[in-house]
Amino acid sequence: MVSTGGKQVIYDVFTATLDAGDEVIIPAPAWVSYPDIVALADGTPVVVQTKPENGFRLDAEALRGAITPRTKWLVLNSPCNPTGAVYSEADLRALCDVLLDHPRIWVLTDDIYAKLVYDGLVSKTLVQVEPKLRNRVVTMNGVSKAYAMTGWRIGFSAAPVELTKALIKLQGQSTSNPCSIAQAAALEAVTGPQDFIGGMVSVYQERRDLVLSMLAQAPGLTCIRPEGAFYVFPSIAGVIGKKTSTGKVIENDEIFVTELLEETGVAAVHGSAFLTPGYFRISYATDTESLREACTRIQRFCASLS
Repeated sequence: MVSTGGKQVIYDVFTATLDAGDEVIIPAPAWVSYPDIVALADGTPVVVQTKPENGFRLDAEALRGAITPRTKWLVLNSPCNPTGAVYSEADLRALCDVLLDHPRIWVLTDDIYAKLVYDGLVSKTLVQVEPKLRNRVVTMNGVSKAYAMTGWRIGFSAAPVELTKALIKLQGQSTSNPCSIAQAAALEAVTGPQDFIGGMVSVYQERRDLVLSMLAQAPGLTCIRPEGAFYVFPSIAGVIGKKTSTGKVIENDEIFVTELLEETGVAAVHGSAFLTPGYFRISYATDTESLREACTRIQRFCASLS
């Protein structure tokens, strides 16, 4: 099914399938829209906090512990926004083993960053790892990230036939439908030459490495190495409780990014927006010199805290 972006696909899936009180497991850190979309569809978001020592990936034990008789869906985003975490085949295998024990649970895999992986890694989906799950997995993707076509508003999904029919019926009664021009452009993107993606990934990897190197020199910040997408998600644990040059105490991540913006002009998103306090997100989907300047300002800001 083709839709107006990935978020619309997710909303349609949950609207078509959730009953009041049905639970949706969302590993955090997570994209900000997931819980609200679930709530709009009368479901109950169940946020499961992942651990930095696990690379911010949901493990089998945490998944098993979050499952209740009301669990209807699991949302899995790999590579992840905001952490850049990529689930390995072994990671997915462990999750598949849990899901095979719970045949009532469906999985929505948000693969919007699937082509943007680094260090020679390959992003795989659950169905590739365990074909037995094919009849209860919805794979969502789009053209906004790998093809830099955000404004064209095209997302698409692959799902069991009966669910896809329900999604088409639901979308047919809405006013949010992809125009023919955007569909034609998206078709050209996914069927045309793909060789440019490798070059883009190489540039992103260089920018990731630059940002990681410079943030490592910012007093009080630590950052896990992202394996995909185009974000870094540094911890601010080392600056909590410190004061800015104006006397403002850095009590939490929201204050940190607000003061960073006001004092340096660098815009970032606080980790609480992604359901994980104590962190902030930086996008490196911009030019290298802008990133270098932004990271220099972050270094100075952190060094000025006392």
